[in-house]
Amino acid sequence: MNSAIDSTINDTNNRANHSLHAFAMSHLSANDLKTGGIAAIEAALEGQPEAIISVRGKDRFVVMDLAHYHYLRECELDAALAQSRTDVAAGRFVVESAQAHVARLDAMLTAHEPAAPYKAPRKPATKAPASPRKG
Repeated sequence: MNSAIDSTINDTNNRANHSLHAFAMSHLSANDLKTGGIAAIEAALEGQPEAIISVRGKDRFVVMDLAHYHYLRECELDAALAQSRTDVAAGRFVVESAQAHVARLDAMLTAHEPAAPYKAPRKPATKAPASPRKG
């Protein structure tokens, strides 16, 4: 199963490296986006799957064609499925009821909760005696 994960990772890396060498990712400034709108994005994506949007000279966002996004999600899901299959083949799984699962998760969360910081007890505020009202 590790070979399946390695194969998926290598395939993704090879495609990514090929894509990086095939083009320099297009840059689009926030001002270009503001003035050009969707047409600016379409122009930046012409012939490549992704473009970087910079804000005040710093790269901040990536836009991509929806088909490319779906491809990346599929790669991500394939890698997760391969990892799950590897875990099952190696015996790294638990068979339990939903109730037992929730109880185990609660125990894990409780064991990892940081201790509350110590707070010294506050002294009760002393109130000045009320002055009698005249009137």
